[in-house]
Amino acid sequence: MPFSSSLDHAAALPVLALTGEVDLATLPQLYQTLQHLVDTHGGDRLAVDLDGIESIDDAGLGLLLGAGGRARDRGGELVIVCSGTRLRQRLRTTRLDQALTVYPSVTAAATAS
Repeated sequence: MPFSSSLDHAAALPVLALTGEVDLATLPQLYQTLQHLVDTHGGDRLAVDLDGIESIDDAGLGLLLGAGGRARDRGGELVIVCSGTRLRQRLRTTRLDQALTVYPSVTAAATAS
């Protein structure tokens, strides 16, 4: 499945939904997408929904961390939405879940304070 993204809102929370594979070939597109999200909504609380992702390499996880740091620098927060057991385990193993808050659903992310 090719990589794609779409921006929606859950309540007042901007949610960037990603689908497909994040690998060396799609990193530039993910970088531009995350950059635009933070540039547009950087001072807000933002969510990146990974439920449509089939796979994500370490460089892709690094881009998420970088976007989280840029959002924090602007007074905002980037959170991750992930309900899949396999990917949640990967986020724990890489300790990304210690740097960025991970929610099991968009609803949980939108209603958290």
